[in-house]
Amino acid sequence: MLDVRDLQVAYGAAPALWGVSFELRERELLCIVGPNGAGKTTLINTLAGVLRAKSGHIVFDGRDISALPPHRFCAAGIALVPEGRRLFGGMTVVENLEIGSILPAAKAKRAETLAMVLALFPALKEKLGQAAGELSGGQQQMVAIGRALMARPRLLLLDEPSLGLSPLIVTELFGAIRRVHREGTAVLLVEQNVATALRVADRAYVLEEGRMVAEGTPDALMQRDEIRRAYLGV
Repeated sequence: MLDVRDLQVAYGAAPALWGVSFELRERELLCIVGPNGAGKTTLINTLAGVLRAKSGHIVFDGRDISALPPHRFCAAGIALVPEGRRLFGGMTVVENLEIGSILPAAKAKRAETLAMVLALFPALKEKLGQAAGELSGGQQQMVAIGRALMARPRLLLLDEPSLGLSPLIVTELFGAIRRVHREGTAVLLVEQNVATALRVADRAYVLEEGRMVAEGTPDALMQRDEIRRAYLGV
């Protein structure tokens, strides 16, 4: 479904990703873990079209989308839940959600998708008319995930969804992510909460200093002592 080949990304003259290659299979939940500063956010922003790769290829459904303008990534079927949520705090919850369905195909099914999002996150039902900036951190993350789902993506990109949230809320959010995945959406999860990420993933890659250094099932990675100590922090 997603084939990333020899991806190189730089901020000016400073390299951030070096020859990164990996694949995400159809309807898979893949996580990319690694220490802070490894390049995880750079990678996911590049996959979403927010950053432009210096070289390499991003192939989605057999089509090279590396040179597409950012808004075309969404039209291709990719939606991003960015680190820090990035909501419009002065707009209502429902307005934030509806922004996600701005493209014609998604807009045509806006009511249906909104009902699905509210079934996934019942806590938002009574908050639809409230300003997004007044919500708790966990509720804001629900809105951010819901906004991405309103685009009806085939691939959902999640950047550090557990950041700054309580363990109880993290458990609830990851349960919702698993439900989205079970219903057929492929998920790429970038996460520092390694234990939680590996519990939900089908496969995982380890990113360090802009390079992929390991890949495998969560169980296989956790059995490698050097990976556990150096990269997973457990």
